[in-house]
Amino acid sequence: MKILIATGNEHKFKEITAILPRQTQTGEHLEYVSLKDIGGLRLPEETGSTLQENAELKACFAAKETGLWTISDDTGLEVDFLNGRPGVHTARYAGEHADTADNNRKLLNELEGLFLGKRTARFRTIACLSDPQGKATCVEGVLDGFIGFGYRGENGFGYDPLFIVEGTTKTLADMTDQEKNAISHRAKAFANLSQELIKLA
Repeated sequence: MKILIATGNEHKFKEITAILPRQTQTGEHLEYVSLKDIGGLRLPEETGSTLQENAELKACFAAKETGLWTISDDTGLEVDFLNGRPGVHTARYAGEHADTADNNRKLLNELEGLFLGKRTARFRTIACLSDPQGKATCVEGVLDGFIGFGYRGENGFGYDPLFIVEGTTKTLADMTDQEKNAISHRAKAFANLSQELIKLA
């Protein structure tokens, strides 16, 4: 059975597929493909006001367009001092055409002068699985931590070099893929979604 992961981001595709099961409970093989593999379907704009609305919007659209069971997710970084921002605007926090460096700079500037205990934050991932008719099941994964004072680590992407995982001294970018996949918000969400995938006939 072919399952579409509704992303063109190779980092994310690799991270997600490392977590998901390879077969259903009846023994049917699960093959994962990305948007690039199917010719680069363009997803709709993320117009939802919540992470779940955005994840569901993308999954249902792509599933109906392709006729494939489809997985999509939306992830937000929620910083307590900023009342939950950037949240749903995580990917474009510094503006519509901002890149990762712009977003990270803006976040560090907004937290300047705060000690670590005031820099509490969490990554929240909502992952949705939609059938080809557009009926979706959504699950959540959360990772708590702190926003550090600068960039640390060479692995990962996005805000990973700033995010110190609670209970450790490492940022997500300090961790190996294996370490990250064991504890991350995305890992937790997709571990939960795996339970839905193995039920597919």
